[in-house]
Amino acid sequence: MPMSIQRLGAAALAASMLFAGVDASAQTTQPKPPAQRPAQQQPAQQPQQQQQQGPLRVELQPTQGDWTKVCGKDPAANKEICYTTRDFGTAADQPPVLALAVYDVKGDDQRIVRLLLPVALLLRPGFRFSVDKGATQEGGFEICFPNGCFAEAKVKGPSIDQMKKGTVMNVAVKNQANNEVTFALPLAGFAKAFDGAPIDPKVLEDQQKRLEQELQKRAEEQRKQLESQQSATPPK
Repeated sequence: MPMSIQRLGAAALAASMLFAGVDASAQTTQPKPPAQRPAQQQPAQQPQQQQQQGPLRVELQPTQGDWTKVCGKDPAANKEICYTTRDFGTAADQPPVLALAVYDVKGDDQRIVRLLLPVALLLRPGFRFSVDKGATQEGGFEICFPNGCFAEAKVKGPSIDQMKKGTVMNVAVKNQANNEVTFALPLAGFAKAFDGAPIDPKVLEDQQKRLEQELQKRAEEQRKQLESQQSATPPK
């Protein structure tokens, strides 16, 4: 799926269920994103155990079948831009918490690692990331929207090679309580997608429609469940 704030309109909200203190911000030229999705639900209250002091590690799982490679022509720069992206959540059947995309501009040695992160993170420290137990690199937030924030880092070939060979990408940020939160993103399949052919635009559009329908269905189910719980609660 394309890496865009529209595409994850509801996804970033889902991360608030992990911690009520998790705010963040990339704007380089990229292929046009699909239409905006409807918001899914209001974030749930933060579990008491996650309000405690100390670092938090969140093991994420892919929420879409595989990595997706999308390519398009940038008319301004007259260059082809490809990005390889995937969404991640706390479970495969749950809305995504964040998205990762790696941008490759034809003819440029420099690549861009871009993240779509939840709101309510501390922006000033930026973020840090590493592959497995490799060297840590830094990146910064670029721009925030109501439903999520873009952050990015500029890297070169060796960093991409590490991602291709690696198992897990660790992304560390700070929440509003100034506690470190590390998202662990599995990298299985990244190399094959990054080096492979881009997805057909028609297939991408069909995937987008199916995912939108699924998100709307989940949102309706959760709304009904919440209404049922509220009606079952006796008035005080």
